[in-house]
Amino acid sequence: MYTASETRYDSMPYHRLGTSGLKLPAVSLGLWHNFGGTACLETMKKMCFTAFDNGVTHFDLANNYGPPEGAAEENFGRILKDSLMPYRDELIISTKAGYSMWPGPYGDWGSRKYLLASLDQSLKRMRLDYVDIFYHHRPDPDTPLEETMGALATVVTSGKALYVGLSNYDGPWMERAAAILEEMRVPFVINQNAYSIFNRTVEQNGLKEASARLGKGIIAFSPLSQGLLTDRYLKGIPADSRIMTDGRFLQANALTQERLGQIRALNGLAAQRGQTLAQMALSWILRDGVVTSVLAGASRPEQILDNIRAAENTAFTAEELALIDQISLAE
Repeated sequence: MYTASETRYDSMPYHRLGTSGLKLPAVSLGLWHNFGGTACLETMKKMCFTAFDNGVTHFDLANNYGPPEGAAEENFGRILKDSLMPYRDELIISTKAGYSMWPGPYGDWGSRKYLLASLDQSLKRMRLDYVDIFYHHRPDPDTPLEETMGALATVVTSGKALYVGLSNYDGPWMERAAAILEEMRVPFVINQNAYSIFNRTVEQNGLKEASARLGKGIIAFSPLSQGLLTDRYLKGIPADSRIMTDGRFLQANALTQERLGQIRALNGLAAQRGQTLAQMALSWILRDGVVTSVLAGASRPEQILDNIRAAENTAFTAEELALIDQISLAE
């Protein structure tokens, strides 16, 4: 029987989501990878326990995480039922809908029918009455934004979600959605988008600036660029790497000689800071206080412990920031 560590809140920083009353740990656990149908349940349990024992209270999922779709929610539901349910009120559990989930015209995008049905299915898979945050996973260009935001309003008024969020929205899309949700008095508190040293899209499309201005939080996914911002590829491609075992999101052609040179240079700077490259990459995202939390995945418990240490040093000198830009933005 699992019993959580009594020291779980001793060292993890918690950051407020914009101007809301909700706080997230500086490092959250994403279940996008390594919680699917072929993953080892005991390893999944160990990763969840290691995370929670060290102050990671936020577990992030989506309806289509797997493979196959729904598998991550089902596996997390088993872990909740068997071990973590006594701590439910200490956990932030989020899920999403917006990508293809089942056949036909009602299993994708942003219609009211799809979003409400998807959340019901997610709750059943996770054996929950509600989630803490429910996201629309991507903008739908063919459904009125008012309809999609109205569905998010319904999930809150029905008690099936406490807060709502948007994922993969750029600054202008987010501002339009925020205005609608504000009029409906819906607690929209968080944006989830890709952000890393190698991916500055949220800075370029206005989302980071708009989120800070409107008092909305940001949580960054793929903060390690699918593992490129670690030291594991400096000596070649390991047999157990995502490139070799999955290949859906990171492919071998991403490891150009130019990219490897950037990784080596960044790894050297991280060593000078007394950090691993992964720790520095996560710290860099948290450096200015605009991003609330980094969403880091893991394949084993040791990676979680390594990632958590990123919260210990998020201060950078102007020279370090300039060098990171010089290295990572070089063409």
